[in-house]
Amino acid sequence: MNHEFMEALDELEKDRGIDKDILIDTIEQALLTAYKKNFGSAQNVRVEFDREKGDVRVFSQRVVVDESDLYDTFLEIELYEARRINPNYDLGDIIENEVTPKDFGRIAAQTAKQVVVQRIREAERDIVYNEFIEKENEIVTGEVARVSKGLVYINLGRIEAVMTPAEQIPHEAYKAGQKIKVYILEVKKTNKGPQIVVSRSHPGLVKRLFEFEVPEIFEGIVQIKSLAREAGSRTKMAVKSVDDNIDPIGACVGPKGSRVKNIVDELIGEKIDIINYSEDPAEFISAALSPSKVVRVDVNEEEKSALVVVPDYQLSLAIGKEGQNARLAAKLTNWKIDIKSESQDTQDNE
Repeated sequence: MNHEFMEALDELEKDRGIDKDILIDTIEQALLTAYKKNFGSAQNVRVEFDREKGDVRVFSQRVVVDESDLYDTFLEIELYEARRINPNYDLGDIIENEVTPKDFGRIAAQTAKQVVVQRIREAERDIVYNEFIEKENEIVTGEVARVSKGLVYINLGRIEAVMTPAEQIPHEAYKAGQKIKVYILEVKKTNKGPQIVVSRSHPGLVKRLFEFEVPEIFEGIVQIKSLAREAGSRTKMAVKSVDDNIDPIGACVGPKGSRVKNIVDELIGEKIDIINYSEDPAEFISAALSPSKVVRVDVNEEEKSALVVVPDYQLSLAIGKEGQNARLAAKLTNWKIDIKSESQDTQDNE
């Protein structure tokens, strides 16, 4: 190692933010391990890395002990012998002798290079991790890199994210080179570097898309109070305005339906029901069953359940195909909902 190597460490600190002192400490530890591996570990040794020139020296270390306590001459030296070297030595002092092997420079250079390469790798991984951990629960645009065994790999620039089958929109096709918006579901550290899991099916994707499309939501004037989703099929979203002059549903739909259309297009035709949020459970549940009309809602606060009565001709609409409308309404309101037609309700009350 030489002066050029030390200059390279300075550049790493400047360009990549890798602390030079920490890097040198790591190199010294690695050199110590390399010495013991190649030249034996019977002695206590210290590796000294010259931070100006890049030179490496190895010193054996022995503790000064009383003659009666001498146990291992590799690790200890009698006080009498120590004072023959220097009369100022006392019990407990450490005596060092340089034992740098002739060919240790080559080993040191290889070791230092390995440490630096590894540290650069770790630093780059940290940079990527720190960049994306801040984007967790946000939307990013990526490009489909490949599809393999049901997994979709998305190129996000510095790293590839993975989208598992559970996070994909059912029946949505993914092709290499396709630009796609994804929701960053999870960012975690692994031994192989950061791992990013993204989603197209998470409710958070719809929420973030509305925040992007609707300025009133982004500014906090219109609030998304609750959202329930069955990806690729239907979403129900409850909204509220903190400004009486702003219609929350109208703001979300946009002029001529432009805002909600952009989101529906992004979600390959997924239907979106937008309703007014209410603190009144009966009112909220009634709205949640939209587009069905509701005759009456009887709520049980203790059980957090509700009986909803709808016109006979609206029963199938209220329940929805395969129960979807009722299921999403229950998720949206967080209430257990039982739906009956007027005629059923009349019979039950006779």
